Amino acid sequence: MDFHVKDLSLAEQGKNRIEWAEIDMPVLRKEIRERFIKEKPLKGIRIAACLHVTTETANLMRTLKEGGAEVYLCASNPLSTQDDVAAALVKYYDIPVFAIKGEDEDTYYSHIRELLKRKPHITMDDGADLISTLHKEYPELTSEVIGGTEETTTGVIRLKAMAKDGALKYPVIAVNEALTKHLFDNRYGTGQSTIDGILRATNRLISGSVFVVAGYGWCGKGVAMRARGMGAEVIVTEVDPIKALEARMDGFRVMPMIEAAKVGDIFCTVTGNINVIREEHFRVMKDGAIISNSGHFNVEIDIPALERMAVKKRKVREFVEEYTLQDGRRIYLLAEGRLVNLSAAEGHPASVMDMSFANQALSAEYIVKEGKNLKPDVYVVPGHIDRRVAELKLKAMGIAIDELTPEQVEYLNSWEMGT
Repeated sequence: MDFHVKDLSLAEQGKNRIEWAEIDMPVLRKEIRERFIKEKPLKGIRIAACLHVTTETANLMRTLKEGGAEVYLCASNPLSTQDDVAAALVKYYDIPVFAIKGEDEDTYYSHIRELLKRKPHITMDDGADLISTLHKEYPELTSEVIGGTEETTTGVIRLKAMAKDGALKYPVIAVNEALTKHLFDNRYGTGQSTIDGILRATNRLISGSVFVVAGYGWCGKGVAMRARGMGAEVIVTEVDPIKALEARMDGFRVMPMIEAAKVGDIFCTVTGNINVIREEHFRVMKDGAIISNSGHFNVEIDIPALERMAVKKRKVREFVEEYTLQDGRRIYLLAEGRLVNLSAAEGHPASVMDMSFANQALSAEYIVKEGKNLKPDVYVVPGHIDRRVAELKLKAMGIAIDELTPEQVEYLNSWEMGT
């Protein structure tokens, strides 16, 4: 088996952590994997997955393989790989993995190309690097692809742009758009794991600080909520008037970044856009300001501008780089501007990824059944899959809910009953 991981001797540790995560993923482990083992809905299908190589992802890969698929995995971010997990997937589960934490850009893309050489029938993306590389460098292979999935807001934005330009050659299910994904994974997962990453990187007290959140989408809502819960004074910056209004109604201060930059102690970007924090903001930041990003790519902070402005740079902690400016002020960049929740911490808790990866597994099954009937475009997760994931999660949590009575169904479907 061809693979490229850091050290196979880490495999036992990784296996233990994979099994620990599995305990908190009952939907994927029990409700989906057990059926996949019996039915083999993915038999004969080659799946190339460019995802964060974490314990939760490992359990998704195991489920897909149990469903009959031939699975290949590479990292969707150079700093998010858990090397022990990568080793365990190779050694104990016979799944080829191409991922090493801290790999350079050339290695990162060489790993993506290794997956594409396997001529996948389904692609799974976390940021759309796999699918964009496939379209740019291996266009002849697109005809063999039945369909793909995309996990992130950033990736969905890229794929919709491809579809709009007529460049997308096969259908893609936007797993990120599933209600059981973005309402929970983005809000509760990103919220908790981002704070976790900032704390592990800095060991700073959040209580009493001024915490600036750039972007008030579902991820921003989660980060702002958790920062406030830790005792911070939270400021939200936005470009969308509706989201800005919502942030204010939720009790947060709202202002332009140029004003927030003057008072913030800790900054976190979650917008999916470029240069959200840039030179004019660095120029007015307080000495000791901490800047981080929890969006998918390391473009939300204008790091080249910070490099140009700095007269001195040094690494002060494992995930903390100190930039000293000409006037002596110091700005601290976390995790090289990459997503701090996966670079400096372990990413989302398994419980919330249980729903996201249940959507991935069921979307892959849907693609096998319906992919040939779909035109090249970006599609939301079918409603019956989204609802089924919610039902399975409630069942796993031991929660029962009401059902509509026949009378209630009739009332909701009638226009005549009224008052």
